[in-house]
Amino acid sequence: MQTYPPARLALEDGSVFFGHAFGDLTPRSFDGEVCFNTSLGGYQEILTDPSYAGQIVTMTCPLIGNYGVNDQDLESSKVWVRGFIVRELANVASNYRSNSKLENWLAKQQVTGITGIDTRALTRKLRITGALNGILSTEELSKVSNDELVDRAKAAPSMVGQNLAREVSRESVELWNANLGD
Repeated sequence: MQTYPPARLALEDGSVFFGHAFGDLTPRSFDGEVCFNTSLGGYQEILTDPSYAGQIVTMTCPLIGNYGVNDQDLESSKVWVRGFIVRELANVASNYRSNSKLENWLAKQQVTGITGIDTRALTRKLRITGALNGILSTEELSKVSNDELVDRAKAAPSMVGQNLAREVSRESVELWNANLGD
């Protein structure tokens, strides 16, 4: 079983969650609006859905990554989420269509996730308060304190007023003419 470096999620309300990083393990911190998704499956589609641009998505299903990723289930050409939060990252990707483990695919997409936190507590907090700005950090505690991360979360720009449509829109027209089974 692979071991992952420590990671933290700090929210603008002062909460800090501790876990382990997966995906892109580059030491860094980044902000985003922390939200949740209650789907039992479809994490690859959620990650590549442009409507999640600018957000750090929490999955409420406790085990994520068990069927890996494949080239057929993409919603767009890239991952749009800024970060990904899961309770438990599966050790094995077991599906005949899988061509990569979730953490390897996210690393190639330069997206960091955090695993091992209490996603039930986080989801309950978000359900009660609404989405919160957060900082997902893989930086060492000796270099960036929890208080500094909370301050960064408080100072992070709100999603309100951001023109994310410009960020996710295609630059050129593309035709789709796949056979729908007719």
